[in-house]
Amino acid sequence: MNEAVSVKAPEIDFNTPQLKRHRNIRTLKDKMAKGFIAAGGVSVIVAVTLIFFYLLYEVAPIFESASVDAVASYDAPGEKGETLLLGMEEQAEKGLRLDDNGNVTFFNLKDGTVDSATRLPIPDGASLTGVNEGAPGSNTVVAGVSDGSVVIFKHTYNITWPNNVRVITPSLEFPYGESPMALDPSGAALTHVAVRDNNDYLLVVGSNTSNKLFASFYEKEANFLTGDVTLEESSVTMPSVNGDIVSIQISPDTRWLYVATKSGKLDMYDISNKQSPDLIARVDAVASGSQITDMSFLLGGYSLLIANNRGEIRQWFPVRDAENQYHLQHVRSFQAGKAAIAKIAVEPRRKGFLVATAQGEAAIFNTTAERNLLQEPVVEGDVKHMTVAPRANFMLLQSQDDRLHFWSIDNEHPDVSWSALWSEVWYEGYSEPDYVWQSSAASNDFEPKYSLTPLVFGTIKAAFYAMLIAIPLAICGALYTAHFMSPTLRRKVKPAIELMEALPTVILGFLAGLFFAPFMESHMPGVFTLLVLTPIAILVFSFAWANMPQSVRLMVPEGWEPLLLLPVICFIGWLSFAISPAVEIALFDGNMPHWLKETVGLDYDQRNALVVGAAMGFAVIPTIFSITEDAVFSVPKHLTYGSLALGATPWQTMIRVVLPTASPGIFSALMIGLGRAVGETMIVLMATGNTPIMDMNIFEGMRTLAANIAVEMPESEVGSSHFRILFLAAFVLFLFTFLVNTVAEFVRQRLRAKYSVI
Repeated sequence: MNEAVSVKAPEIDFNTPQLKRHRNIRTLKDKMAKGFIAAGGVSVIVAVTLIFFYLLYEVAPIFESASVDAVASYDAPGEKGETLLLGMEEQAEKGLRLDDNGNVTFFNLKDGTVDSATRLPIPDGASLTGVNEGAPGSNTVVAGVSDGSVVIFKHTYNITWPNNVRVITPSLEFPYGESPMALDPSGAALTHVAVRDNNDYLLVVGSNTSNKLFASFYEKEANFLTGDVTLEESSVTMPSVNGDIVSIQISPDTRWLYVATKSGKLDMYDISNKQSPDLIARVDAVASGSQITDMSFLLGGYSLLIANNRGEIRQWFPVRDAENQYHLQHVRSFQAGKAAIAKIAVEPRRKGFLVATAQGEAAIFNTTAERNLLQEPVVEGDVKHMTVAPRANFMLLQSQDDRLHFWSIDNEHPDVSWSALWSEVWYEGYSEPDYVWQSSAASNDFEPKYSLTPLVFGTIKAAFYAMLIAIPLAICGALYTAHFMSPTLRRKVKPAIELMEALPTVILGFLAGLFFAPFMESHMPGVFTLLVLTPIAILVFSFAWANMPQSVRLMVPEGWEPLLLLPVICFIGWLSFAISPAVEIALFDGNMPHWLKETVGLDYDQRNALVVGAAMGFAVIPTIFSITEDAVFSVPKHLTYGSLALGATPWQTMIRVVLPTASPGIFSALMIGLGRAVGETMIVLMATGNTPIMDMNIFEGMRTLAANIAVEMPESEVGSSHFRILFLAAFVLFLFTFLVNTVAEFVRQRLRAKYSVI
């Protein structure tokens, strides 16, 4: 018997220099890959965090309150007398003081030293009894004289640069001559006056000690050769007033005359017919039991600010009612403590104002934002007069002891508040509160309208219609491609659809705005006929194909049936647009947009949500399709085969097995598609009309946050409120995306945990 021979296997030395070097290199590669991946992930997190804090850094200043700092305090410069008017020039270097003796003193605001002094051309022994300024920032002043006349002058400031040093030279101008203009024939002192001066006419109104109104209206005629202006006076009939007059104001177009009385009444007269003034409205302008202490126009001369002796300031302006008749509307109120309001000072370039109280406090408000930006003591005792610099960065007050107090103001963004951004605001000239975005206008008196609500609404509206079109097409297409289509055909269809994602959205926007929008307007019945006939035709063809003889159906390889639908869909498309004119004539009186307006009450805009939905849906489809198809195709085959082996049909397998298993991936596809739709810029920019309106009408346009940023950011002033609000819009988009992604990840993980046991 042969003995077994044992053969010893050769030993492998794993510690040879070559293997050690190989292991060291592989270990180094693993560590480097791990380090690069970790660095990349951390870099992404850091970048996103930096973006968040940068946006927050740009946005935060618009919500800061105002602050003031004392600069100087000194005795009132110039002659002794009761101060009637204080003023400042734009650089806040020179000030003006007008007293009741007609003395005008120009002085340096930093130290109170007198720069120059003069006296208004009023008769000897006469004094000034009433003063009022024209439009804010115009530097036009009308002064009522004790003999019933008025003097109109402007304080101007000439800037020169000798030796590269700025020198401001103040002076007075008398655009209508230095001689006083008679207003009250009786010669009684004019206690209250008002003036409106523009290129075509001049209107001066005054009241005497008997509360009787007088007016002079002058039409201007300019000599086109010399440029000299001559005044042609027209007679004016003034209404009678009941009560002691506190203030008089004239609207910029000289149509409205407002008279406030001490009892708290505000009268609004229509003086467009200079011979027959009409009382339009009489309202209680202040709370019952309180008295009016001051009245002033807000910038633009549309809104009236009326202060009382209880620290309240009310804003009023004329509003048209349903019968197209004007009435005075109380819009909003502001409270500056409990002490009486001594003086209102209106900002010359913004819809803001300052008030001084009898307790020596100053308060800063903005009407549009309804913000009380500051309220703090600035002097001891009562404040007699107050003015604000043209740039609203300084204020000058006179206290009861006849000292002037010069303060600097830091108030960069007063017209932004939470309510102005997200709530309805009653803007000047509107019949009711509304959400409005309008960041600029041709007029310097413009009231900024920074409501982000229409933009957020437009963003959601555009995304909604885009997803409404994209979701069914993308998901159904992905399900069929991954589960039913022939592998050979799938390898051609999937890359072709994914290639659509590389198409620049600016091309899609260009085609949507310049081709599809006008085409849809002229073939609108065809578009809706196509939407109705296409699914019907597909169902009919599918039913017919399913009932074909088996010999016919076997002629087409399994999974290639979709190719048979192509000629059907093309035919339905041609048929829909071919019968479009006949359908429009038969059902819509030959003009479907007009029919929608007259019959259904829907306005039609050529660039509308339907155009955006089709174009943006086309852009979103590849994203949703690709991710959904991968999710469905990645479902383990043993689950599918097991379901089919147990007798389930392919459709049952799709619904009961494949869809639940792939649901996390499908949900991720929807969220990514939604993010793409929300952040889309060029398509909505070119195909919506960019009208920031709030209307779910599919035939109306919209403006989205992203499109608004793209349109207005290049034109905004760096550091301005407009500039920072655009960053706020970007911040809102950032937070929206972050929240959607967070919720999406939470839901995806729940779905994954729920169906992982299948």
